[in-house]
Amino acid sequence: MSARPWAPAHGGRPRPYARIAFASGKRYERDGDLEGAARWFRRAAEADLSAAALRLGDVLGRLADRRDVAEGDDADGTRARDRLLAEAARWLSEAYRSTHPDTIELITDMLNRQQRLAAERAVELSGP
Repeated sequence: MSARPWAPAHGGRPRPYARIAFASGKRYERDGDLEGAARWFRRAAEADLSAAALRLGDVLGRLADRRDVAEGDDADGTRARDRLLAEAARWLSEAYRSTHPDTIELITDMLNRQQRLAAERAVELSGP
C-alpha cells in the first residue's frame, strides 16, 4: 500500500496546506531550529509556494555555513555542505520568477557563498 503523497495535484496553484507548512517553517526558523524550518519550508515549496522556496534556499545556505564551522575541513563536512548548497541553489533557481523583493538578494548571497567556497578550495589545493 503506497503512502499518500504530500503534494497531490491541485490545478497548478499552491496546495491549500502549503501556507500552513510555510507558517510552521517560519515558526521553527524564528525559534532557531533551521533543520526543522527546512523540513517545513521544503514541504511548502514542494506544494508550489514560491515564498517557501526562497526561505528554504536561504535556510539551507545558513545550514551549510553552520556545517562548515561545526565540522571543520573533513571530507564528510565538505560533502554535506556541498549537498546543502546544491539544494539551496536548486530551490532558489525554482523561485527566481517570484516577485518577492528578497529574490535577487538571496540568489546573490548563494552565489557569494559558492564563490567563497571555491576560493577556499583553490587555496587548499595550492598548499602552503
